[in-house]
Amino acid sequence: MARTLSTLFSPFYAPIWILIGLFFFSYLKMLPFRYKLFIICIVFLFTIFIPRLSINMFRMLMRWSHLQLSHREHRHMPYLLTIISYVVCILLMTKMNVAMFIRGIVMAAFVSQIICVVLNAWWKVSTHMVGMGGLVGALIAFSILFFYNPLWPACGLILLSGALGTSRIILRQHTLAQVLVGFAIGYSCSMTFILLSWM
Repeated sequence: MARTLSTLFSPFYAPIWILIGLFFFSYLKMLPFRYKLFIICIVFLFTIFIPRLSINMFRMLMRWSHLQLSHREHRHMPYLLTIISYVVCILLMTKMNVAMFIRGIVMAAFVSQIICVVLNAWWKVSTHMVGMGGLVGALIAFSILFFYNPLWPACGLILLSGALGTSRIILRQHTLAQVLVGFAIGYSCSMTFILLSWM
């Protein structure tokens, strides 16, 4: 169960989950379906497909196992490859004049990654929980912007965050402190960049 949760809620998927929620459960569902699909495909390509592909190629080149790649001292290159892909995604969305608050979602994930890279120099932060914190932060931020009550979705996401955090501890990938700090980073970045981008 712990492994399944960790796989389903990989930190790579956070921007996609936020966009799906925004495009299909807010007033943005009125946008043309082809446009929504196009934006989701771009974000999927640059925040999931390309980072995963490049990280797996790097892992095979270095002949590391998945477990070796999760060691703190080996995480710098995966972070760097992900950050480069995010930068390209943000530049492309800017070139296409995508709404600033939609770009804010990718910006929040990008800044979260940079914070994780800096902290990773001496401490291993849970990127899974950064992703979950980002989901909760985005939900609260958009509830403020679009004036809706986020109580039940927020309760569901917080319970899911607890289950995922517990899974990471059970799998001995992180300590409680690393889980909590990861959630706080994702939440604060998501809230900050989505609200600022709207302003």
